[in-house]
Amino acid sequence: MSGAERIEAALRAATGSGRLGFVPFLVAGDPDLGRTARYAGALARAGADVLELGVPFSDPLADGPTIQRATERALASGTDLAAVLRALPAIRAAAAVPIVLFGYANPFLRYGVERFVADAAAAGADGVLVTDLPPEEAAPLREPCRARGLATVFLAAPTSTHARLASVCSAASGFVYLVSRAGVTGARTDLAEGVRALVGRVRAHTSLPIAVGFGVSRPEHVTALRGAADAFVVGSALVDRVGAGADEREIESLARSLVEAGRG
Repeated sequence: MSGAERIEAALRAATGSGRLGFVPFLVAGDPDLGRTARYAGALARAGADVLELGVPFSDPLADGPTIQRATERALASGTDLAAVLRALPAIRAAAAVPIVLFGYANPFLRYGVERFVADAAAAGADGVLVTDLPPEEAAPLREPCRARGLATVFLAAPTSTHARLASVCSAASGFVYLVSRAGVTGARTDLAEGVRALVGRVRAHTSLPIAVGFGVSRPEHVTALRGAADAFVVGSALVDRVGAGADEREIESLARSLVEAGRG
């Protein structure tokens, strides 16, 4: 089974068991790569289906203050793309779930796209999401990923036209990441209005699982997505706790509350 197939199968298994798939996000190397592996293990024990692992980058334009500070901590610990790839087998061993490397184009281009895809596949990655790479310009990444079985996940946004959604969904594999609101990442009090209708717009263009993220941070947000989305992504709420020094038990407890909210 390829990485793309593992991701899709994991999310379909979650929906098949009557719950939303859970896709937590961590910044690799925050506060260090050893802790990242332990947090990943805690998330897997809590019921994570797919793990998004952020590659630290100095200019994370799509991210709000919480994840910006996390990337600063990760960079300060000496974490770069090469270090993430070296640590990936240990993280994969700690969390036996598919892993998507999430980041910005510059680190991957600097590393070399072909070399990155080969090393990521060898290290155990299952997919890649490059936030600032539009599908129309993604062929140099998609082709080597397809050859090695890695998923290429793309973002759909509330502002996307039908034509744009069709392009995103056509290029995606593994799942489609639906951004719930305009703006940057970050925990919010309320889930964005119109998310369920937005899921329906995306659903018209793909049979892939649809995971909703950006602003999803509380159990009630997850509950509101039941019956519409296939999965939810939580980043800032977890990263905020990591930044506050939470141990693995606290992270696991928070994650369990989110997984439970996705049942039914």
